[in-house]
Amino acid sequence: MELLLTINGYLYYPILIIVLFGAGLYFSVRTGLVQLSMLGESLRVVREKPHGEGEISSFQALMVSTASRVGTGNIVGVAQAICLGGYGAVFWMWIIAIIGSASAFVESTLAQIYKRRGEDGTSYGGPSYYIEIALGSRKLGVLFAVFLILTYAVGFNMLASFNMQDSFKVYDFYVPGKTSWYIGGVLALVAGYCVLGGGKRIIKATSTLVPIMGLLFVAMSVFMILVNLDYMPTVFQNIFADAFNFDAIFGGLAGSALVYGIKRGLYSNEAGMGSAPNAAASADVSHPVKQGLVQMFSVFLDTLVICSATAFMAMASGVAATEELAGAPYVQAALSTVLGGYGNVFITLSLVLFAFTTLLGNLYYVDSCLNYLNGKMPSKTFMLIYRIVAVLLIFIGSSIEMKLAWNIADFLMAMMVLVNIPTILVLGDQAFDALRDYKDQRKRNVEPVFVGKNIGLDESKLDYWK
Repeated sequence: MELLLTINGYLYYPILIIVLFGAGLYFSVRTGLVQLSMLGESLRVVREKPHGEGEISSFQALMVSTASRVGTGNIVGVAQAICLGGYGAVFWMWIIAIIGSASAFVESTLAQIYKRRGEDGTSYGGPSYYIEIALGSRKLGVLFAVFLILTYAVGFNMLASFNMQDSFKVYDFYVPGKTSWYIGGVLALVAGYCVLGGGKRIIKATSTLVPIMGLLFVAMSVFMILVNLDYMPTVFQNIFADAFNFDAIFGGLAGSALVYGIKRGLYSNEAGMGSAPNAAASADVSHPVKQGLVQMFSVFLDTLVICSATAFMAMASGVAATEELAGAPYVQAALSTVLGGYGNVFITLSLVLFAFTTLLGNLYYVDSCLNYLNGKMPSKTFMLIYRIVAVLLIFIGSSIEMKLAWNIADFLMAMMVLVNIPTILVLGDQAFDALRDYKDQRKRNVEPVFVGKNIGLDESKLDYWK
């Protein structure tokens, strides 16, 4: 594990700091700050209905990607970043979300441009497809697909399972080394029931649970802020003072607010990782930019709303962020100052929902990459075996060591970024041209419709948009 920790230290500083910030700033400038200038348009687009009956809407695709983004990382990841990196980690989460949302726009727009049409008329795609079709590299597409499968089916799902059961440690009935297996078993069985039903059931479950889960959590955060309103100026003072404490940052960079903010911000919002484009490609829209805008909005929803809700909920309580409280215990201790034992129960229930929707969203992405590797949907026997293995990994993840769980997830998601970001930098002009085409049509007061040749693309490569 020490070797993995050392590797991650180099990956996140300086490599990923340069890659994520550099790409995000470049995309922000080239798109004219699309994350701010077209935020209102993204809200309009997300309400659109699909054109055909049974097609996946922008909202449903948003909920699948949000199911993965809005997960246990929004509670445990944020709390861990604050406890181990300092209060300033919150500020750097905000920054990586604002800058990274431009990357999210580009990658999801490209996924829409190069999506494929299924036999039933629906669409599918993702980074592996635009890597192979636009860059002409099947090997690189396969490499990305393998990294995604390992990241989500192994790293993220095991971590989600661990984070959920970790919230039960505050209860008297919890027996170390035993209770975690029972909790992991229940979660694995419920998740297994859903994933064995296929992708449609996953979409239906997540589109129902995610809005409820998010609203309840934000409402509790608002309640905590109002109860501790007098302390909020101190909260913001702590965030900004620690964010720019450069002596602390450069004195121990691997454990600084900057690095933890980037790690947990990336884990939470996934901007630039290449995961959300797999869901974005499935949406039925008239123009690729529409789903790029929707996924851009998802990053804001995840970090600026849900992650901030966790941070304010915990920090407003006045409970000191210590290494011993890293993770769910910090948020539980904070809520308990107002709600007593009910605070522990609320966080546990939240984590159960967050973990469940995360698992479903993650496995939807894995299904997409398995289809890519096989050239079509694998056989029923293969998919049954894979889903059983995925369920077993959820079960095992509930009882692994915390540091190992986080280090595996950190390493694997870094590998995804290092394949996807360079790719979308090379292909970025196509997304910029698509954005200009979209804006031109909106200025003429017509509903934007995508035609590849209008932005100079070879339509023989655009399977869905022919």
